[in-house]
Amino acid sequence: MKQGVLYGIVAYLAWGMLPFYWKLFQSMGSLEILAHRIVWSLIFVLFIIVITKRWKPLWAAAPGAKLKGALFLCSMLISANWLLYIWAVTNDHVMEASLGYYMNPLISVLLGVLFLKEKLGIGQWVALGMAALGVIFITVEYGQVPWVALSLALTFAFYGLAKKLVNLEAMFGLAWETVFVTPLSLVYLFIIEMNGTGTAFALEWWKFVLLLLAGVGTAMPLYWFAQATKRLPLSTLGFIQYLSPTIQLLSAVFLFGEAFTTTHLISFSLIWGALLVFTISSMRKKTVSVQMKPDQAIKEQA
Repeated sequence: MKQGVLYGIVAYLAWGMLPFYWKLFQSMGSLEILAHRIVWSLIFVLFIIVITKRWKPLWAAAPGAKLKGALFLCSMLISANWLLYIWAVTNDHVMEASLGYYMNPLISVLLGVLFLKEKLGIGQWVALGMAALGVIFITVEYGQVPWVALSLALTFAFYGLAKKLVNLEAMFGLAWETVFVTPLSLVYLFIIEMNGTGTAFALEWWKFVLLLLAGVGTAMPLYWFAQATKRLPLSTLGFIQYLSPTIQLLSAVFLFGEAFTTTHLISFSLIWGALLVFTISSMRKKTVSVQMKPDQAIKEQA
């Protein structure tokens, strides 16, 4: 349990600190940063797989066209999520990015209802309604939809849904997901270097070294997260996951100088309240299910 909590905290701390990392490459284009992240992630993961002699299990992990199709979908969704996040950080939208990751668990639940026929209690529906009010409020006040937050939440939620079809361990999943988009990334990097618009080699040497370590920064939090999920109940991990967007929000306000207005306060408060209501409702529902007799629990879940 203690190891699981430690792994979870380290993983979400690393994800929460990502804005500081991507801010270093603000002079680069978002697509160029993404391409480097994909390429170096694949190289690092394949290096780990080779030295641990797990090459054969990697290929055996994705038999059949259906599973490879699901992995391709995961690849497209996580690439879109990475691109949106990098763009948000390098264009001073860290606060809106944090809003997206606060919203993500609630949107994931909604997708579970729509696509997996999962059933929600009254409290959980109330939580979804509160989150929707938070989005509507900020949309009305500013006259535009918070598209960065919604796009991040939707792409990651659909990514999680697609991952249910795959069910691979973290390193294998990342390897397959980056395999599909690495050829495109290499072609893109080659083109921008040939036409003189590439900026990676113009970076200071220490920044260039850190860019090469993007693969390590991508793979290791996934590994720590996978270790946490093996050791912790989902309810505990659910609390820890809010560490990441909280760090991002505090960084946006106190370090990056992004404005936190009354509108933001009301919208965020509605979503924070929604997460609290949802968590309490889910825990109560789980407790009731455990206390019920087995045949009653089966009827309740049916």
